[in-house]
This record gives sequence, C-alpha cells and structure tokens, in this order.
Amino acid sequence: MKLAYSPCPNDTFVFHAWTHGLLEGAPPVDVIYADIDITNTAAERGEFDVVKVSYAALPWLLERYALLPSGGALGRGCGPLVLTRGDVTDLNGRTVAVPSERSTAYLLFRLWAAGQRPASVDVVPFAAIMPAVRDGHYDAGLVIHEARFTYPGYGLSSLVDLGEWWERDTGLPIPLGAILAKRELDAPALARVVRASVEHAWAEPQDSRDYVAAHADEMSPDVQQQHIALYVNEFTRDLGDEGYAAAAALLSRAHAAGLTPTNPALR
Repeated sequence: MKLAYSPCPNDTFVFHAWTHGLLEGAPPVDVIYADIDITNTAAERGEFDVVKVSYAALPWLLERYALLPSGGALGRGCGPLVLTRGDVTDLNGRTVAVPSERSTAYLLFRLWAAGQRPASVDVVPFAAIMPAVRDGHYDAGLVIHEARFTYPGYGLSSLVDLGEWWERDTGLPIPLGAILAKRELDAPALARVVRASVEHAWAEPQDSRDYVAAHADEMSPDVQQQHIALYVNEFTRDLGDEGYAAAAALLSRAHAAGLTPTNPALR
C-alpha cells in the first residue's frame, strides 16, 4: 500500500506508529514523502492509496478517494498568514508570492482577498517566500506551517491571519490538510488504523522523536514541538461534526465564489 504525506513534524508524528509496524494488524506501507502541493496533483492521477492533501483539493479528488475522519490537520489559531515588508495595508497593485494554487491556504487567501486586485500572484517554493518578501522581490507572501513562529526573524509583519479571519467569520475551525483513501479500499478499517497511530503518538511521544527530527530539515526541537502542538489535536484523532462542518463550509463558500468546480459531499 502506498502512503504519502509530508515530512513536516505533524505528519511524521501522526504516522510514525503505523509506518514503523507498531500497530497490530495494520497493513504494511511504502511511504512517499512529498509536500502537499505535490500530493494534491499526484492524487488526481491516483498515484497513492492513502494520501495527505489540502481540503481545497477535495473537489478534484472525491470521485476517486474517500475522506478519512482521522489524521488530518484542522484547528484554531493555526491558519496561514499574509506577510508584508513595510507599510502595506492592502494588496491592490501589489505583487504576491504563494506556495501553491491548489492549497487550502491559497483558497482562503482568494476568499479573503475578494475585491482586491494584486498586480501579480506567483507560485514560489515555500522556503523561498519569506526571503523573497524580505529582499523586496515581492510585496507580500502567503505562508504556512512553522513560518507562524519564524517570520519576525525576517523583519516581516502579518497583514492578516487567515485562520483568525476564518474563525471570526464562521465560528468554525480552519480545515487545512485531509487524509484520503482510495474508494476501493476499506476506508473504515484504515480510519481505525490512522486513529490508533495518532493515539500511539500521544501516548508514547518519545517513540517518534528521532523520526520527526530526521525529517524536519533544520527546524529546532522547540519549533518541531510547537508545530506538532499546533496541528495535532482532537480533530486529528476524529473530525467529529464540527470538523465536517468546517470542511463543508470551506468548500461550499469556494464553490459559491466560483473557485472550485464542484461542492462534493464529504461523507
């Protein structure tokens, strides 16, 4: 079975127990590490059996895949940021760098920025966005993940926290990353495996520490733990009604705004 997720600390923490044979009865897997902008498009081609993708990509994927209720990233206080250098109050006429065009971050950005007219929006590798804004190559940058903790070191300011904006507007958590399984597989059984992997990670955090660190690039141990604490929560264990409501709200708003082709049922 091919399982794809990012090398980010939240994903390696969540999936460590499954991928290292620590769960009785869990199917063995071949792990593919890929950033979510890659899995979003590779999943359209059906390249993986179980895969981490953006909630924003679900309108293109749910004919082939089913949404699992465990293992994903939803929450509060964990949204993408629009960062700027200097005195920028809106994006009219500005140049903007974004990490992907199929990500939840970009979908939220487009919903928030409706009515504003940037001069250009360019896809830029995530790690290059903050340096590019700092050095004046772009007026603003859309960032995710650990950039929440590190952007002041680049001399940048937050124009908007899209998670805070979403939560104020909807009262719901922000849906970021989803776990999908091919529809011909036993989705309920796989959901139980993923849930067990999450629960093992919480119960035995020392088991995954070296694995997380090995895939965290140059991220400090403190930032690794901040990252996990921010993105691994009760919604990771199980979406529940509130998690499904948050995802449905995102996709229905996006479809109403003409940003996605369909508004698919989630369960």
